[in-house]
Amino acid sequence: MSSLLIVGADRLGSIPQKLEGLGFKQITHVDGRKAQMVKKEIPSHIDLILVLTDFINHNLTSVLKKKAAEQNIPICYAKRSWCSIYQSIGRCNYECNKESQCPFK
Repeated sequence: MSSLLIVGADRLGSIPQKLEGLGFKQITHVDGRKAQMVKKEIPSHIDLILVLTDFINHNLTSVLKKKAAEQNIPICYAKRSWCSIYQSIGRCNYECNKESQCPFK
């Protein structure tokens, strides 16, 4: 996997650098607080979606889950802590066409 979409949280701190260390080459972040976010599409280059559940519009979570399923993009949920994020990515059980490329399987 090389492209990650992070949804949620206002600031990420050192999380992007740690994710780059895991092999993610492109990391996109949206805070997920605005109601208009439900209208946005998932970029076509995204390989995995990480939803940070601490600060996110709940309606956006539902819409995002549906859009990810339609595009066959795995989605993981975590709190905004490195430990939670690392565990969530490692437990990603979603069947997808990128499973053979997944460094966590």
